[in-house]
Amino acid sequence: MTHANAPLSVEGRRRLVQRCRTRPIAHVAAEMSISRACASKWVNRWRRHGDAGLTDRSSTPHRSPQAAPAWIIEQIEVWRREHKWPAQRITDELADLGHKFNRRTVTRHLNRLGLGRRRFIDPGGDNNRKPGKITARWPGHIMHLDVKKVGRIPDGGGWRVHGRDSDQARATGRAKSAGARRGYIYLHSAVDGFSRLSYTESLNDEKGPTAAAFLACAKAWFAAHGIAHIHRIVTDNGACYRSNDFARIVGQPDAASDDSAVHPTPQRES
Repeated sequence: MTHANAPLSVEGRRRLVQRCRTRPIAHVAAEMSISRACASKWVNRWRRHGDAGLTDRSSTPHRSPQAAPAWIIEQIEVWRREHKWPAQRITDELADLGHKFNRRTVTRHLNRLGLGRRRFIDPGGDNNRKPGKITARWPGHIMHLDVKKVGRIPDGGGWRVHGRDSDQARATGRAKSAGARRGYIYLHSAVDGFSRLSYTESLNDEKGPTAAAFLACAKAWFAAHGIAHIHRIVTDNGACYRSNDFARIVGQPDAASDDSAVHPTPQRES
């Protein structure tokens, strides 16, 4: 599709060829405000291919030496359909066979095959993986950690209840200007998977050192309530739980535990 100001559409190319039959190409190109090379290109295409040569061609190269072989494309399709492997797993399998491809390249081939989404392979979802159930067997066996981000609401309610032009909203604005705290608070919670005993703290952020300090306090609190040792910790993939500070506090044995050789590691829900 040519742009609105293109000097040569398909019809314009036909007129160019007609004029060049009886006149020099350079003169016709100057009249049509195009270069002589451009005019020669379309005249030569018409001489070789007729009217079909006046249409636009695909920009796809005739030969791509670095393109993936056909058997690799077939193997990618087989792995995707039969094993439901993601692009990263397919990339690793190809690397084991001695063929290094970028994960983006594998993703592009999957999209071209119509297999980019899991639902394209199995629309009904019958073969999708079922989430595993985490079951705690005794107090301290599994500890669940999470963070809830909550907005600070002024006493008496905010503008959503009273309106933006209400006295309450104006009073809240004056308090903010005077230095009142605004923004969010972060509720860090730890729940024992067996007894459902929970511990929560209201903290100012959800950074790694904050999460590590909270876990240290939670260990001491649970130890005071009879859960002396935490064997396993389950979290999501939050950045604070993937930090080095949190990993260090997780790896430290509990002070109240006699089994100092046990070093629990975090397990994250997928």
